[in-house]
Amino acid sequence: MADAAARLTSLAGELFAAPFPLRLRAWDGSESGPPDGPVLVVRHRRALRRLLWRPGELALARGWVAGDLDVEGDLYTALDRLIDLGATGPPILGHRVRAARDPRLRRAARELIRLGGALPPPAAPAEEVRPRGGVAHTRRRDRAAISHHYDVGNAFYELVLGPTMVYSCAYWADRAEFTLEDAQRAKLDLVCRKLGLGAGMRLLDVGCGWGSLAVHAAREYGVRVTGVTLSREQAGHARKSAAAAGLTDLIEIRVQDYRDVTDGPYDAIASIGMAEHVGQDRYREYARRLHGLLLPGGRLLNHQIARRPEGEGTVHRADEFIDRYVFPDGELSPLGTTVGALEEAGFEVRDVESIREHYGLTLRRWVAALEDEWERATALTSPGRARVWRLYMAASALAFERNRIGVNQILAVRTPPDGGSGLPLRTRTWN
Repeated sequence: MADAAARLTSLAGELFAAPFPLRLRAWDGSESGPPDGPVLVVRHRRALRRLLWRPGELALARGWVAGDLDVEGDLYTALDRLIDLGATGPPILGHRVRAARDPRLRRAARELIRLGGALPPPAAPAEEVRPRGGVAHTRRRDRAAISHHYDVGNAFYELVLGPTMVYSCAYWADRAEFTLEDAQRAKLDLVCRKLGLGAGMRLLDVGCGWGSLAVHAAREYGVRVTGVTLSREQAGHARKSAAAAGLTDLIEIRVQDYRDVTDGPYDAIASIGMAEHVGQDRYREYARRLHGLLLPGGRLLNHQIARRPEGEGTVHRADEFIDRYVFPDGELSPLGTTVGALEEAGFEVRDVESIREHYGLTLRRWVAALEDEWERATALTSPGRARVWRLYMAASALAFERNRIGVNQILAVRTPPDGGSGLPLRTRTWN
């Protein structure tokens, strides 16, 4: 169909009452829009059928993962412009277009049918998952969700994360000089220092990942570490790392649900990037269990992503792309909700440190590593899976940088009856 790009650009401008902010190239080779900046490439008219059958973010995500949509040029700039457009325009993508009452939406539907055809409804990409098992956050369903996200292949994660294999926000104490490896080691050491670790203490690492914190704590602080994860691939890598470091006498790695840990009490507990998998309905149970696993005076370091609070009466809706392609059943809570749940469980919250900007820096390094090794990444997983990760990490970097989400380290203590927290009077020094 001749000049499809011009028709798409005109349609977008009508719907959003603003010029489309990207140059657009259609499947017929036609181009339209501003000559500078990134180009949104619609490689196949199938992308339009996805919008007809499932209007919204999920349709766009499916088009991206399937390769029907692509961006040439700076991905961050493209995402920023599209997010700004979506924030100011009508909620077109949130409606059932064909059944909409708004005349603009009916006209949009007719134009999309002419350009892309209404049939057949495209199948979802193979990388999409819908968790099964009815109720979220049962042990069985949590195992399946964790496996979908983490059992992708350790080689793929090492390509993205680097040799430290730390899959959480690094700590850029000196952003001008630090490498990613330096910043991740700084984060591991920050966690250990906040927990007050020392030789002979017992540390429980909940959601231990590939074992980086366990190895660092045992090697640098002489701590006995128990790490638990639901991912068998993570556990296998963590055990190999402990053996390579000569620390098997200090580190035990288990494939185990945190709800099944019964061998407390521990002197300290670290939960780094794990609580997002717990679920809001289970969070109070989670906090109570961790409190019960600590000695009086023991510390918890909870490192957790937080969403922004929403208005009273607003029902929070999960991000469909994240839920279907990245973290099935993952849930983010506002910081205040998390702090409240910890206090209700009996913890005394002693320190909250926002390290939001650090996550933007970390994610940009991960995206760069993926893009530098793109062919190898697609060979290790699939082109669709690599595209999931590129979009997810780039969009997340912008979300942290624009303060749409945050990440916080919460230091809490199971304060004994005499009230002695064991913390120094001054815990942080500001420059």
